[in-house]
Amino acid sequence: MGYRVFRDSQGTEWQTWDVVPQLAERRAADRRRVAAESTAIDVERRRAERRVVTGRGRRPVLSAGLDGGWLCFEATVEKRRLSPIPGDWLRCDEACLERYCQLARPALRSSLAADIARHHDSTN
Repeated sequence: MGYRVFRDSQGTEWQTWDVVPQLAERRAADRRRVAAESTAIDVERRRAERRVVTGRGRRPVLSAGLDGGWLCFEATVEKRRLSPIPGDWLRCDEACLERYCQLARPALRSSLAADIARHHDSTN
């Protein structure tokens, strides 16, 4: 796993690292994607964090599109994900890394995603 810290043009400090899921997580995501094609998936669940444990003893699953890995950008105020991982992210200059950060999608922090998942499970 690579790791970088940079400041964007607004002065925000970002911690950046790559995340590559394990093979078991990718297989679970593939199974879930097949199920999604045959049945409607709740919008809130699709927006939830990439790894949501839906019950005791169940394995986490990946959101669609993240099974190949992603670049995580985290600042004090927000978290973002970019997929697929750019091949030059570890060696590119900070201006390029900032562009990648701007392209990244906002992501829920783990504790918030877990709260959403618990709420969703309690209402179903």
